[in-house]
Amino acid sequence: MPIKSAKELFVTMLSHVRHGTERSAAIYRELSESAQNPEIQQALAARAFVSQQDLAKLDEAFKLIGEKPVSVTGKLHDLFVEDFRRELAEIQSPEAKRLFVLAKANHLSHMRTAEYVTLVAAADVSGHHGVGVLLESCLGDHLAFAERTKRLIRHVIETRIAAKATG
Repeated sequence: MPIKSAKELFVTMLSHVRHGTERSAAIYRELSESAQNPEIQQALAARAFVSQQDLAKLDEAFKLIGEKPVSVTGKLHDLFVEDFRRELAEIQSPEAKRLFVLAKANHLSHMRTAEYVTLVAAADVSGHHGVGVLLESCLGDHLAFAERTKRLIRHVIETRIAAKATG
C-alpha cells in the first residue's frame, strides 16, 4: 500500500503497533505457560493483561484522529513465536528455560518500546497531544515491564548462584 502523506504514515505505524500489541498479548500468554516458574508466569500473565489494556488505549487513539486501523502483516511476530518454540524445545535445563523465557519477553517488550517512542514523537509533531498521552501511557507500561523483567532475571541468576554455593 503506497503511503502518500505523513498522516497515512502515522496511521500505518499506529496500525502496526496495534497489531503487534494484539499479537504480543498472545505471545506473553504463551511465554507464561512455558515459564515453569510461578513468579515468572504471574508476571507474564500480568503483562498479557496490560497488553489488553494497551489495545483499548490504541483504539481510543484511532478514535481521536478519526481513523481506523489499516491492514498490516505480522510476519515479525510469527517468526518470533516460531523461533521461540523451536529454541525452547531444545533447552533441557529448567533454569536455562526460565532465563530464555525472560530474555524473549524482554526482547518483545523492547521492540514495542521502540515503536511507542517513535509514535509518541510523531503524535507530538502532528499536534495529536491526546494521542501522545495515550501512547506515552503504553510506553510507560513497557518501560515498567522491562524493569520488572530485569529484576526477575537477576532473581533467577541469584537463586542459581545460591544453590551452587550451598550444593
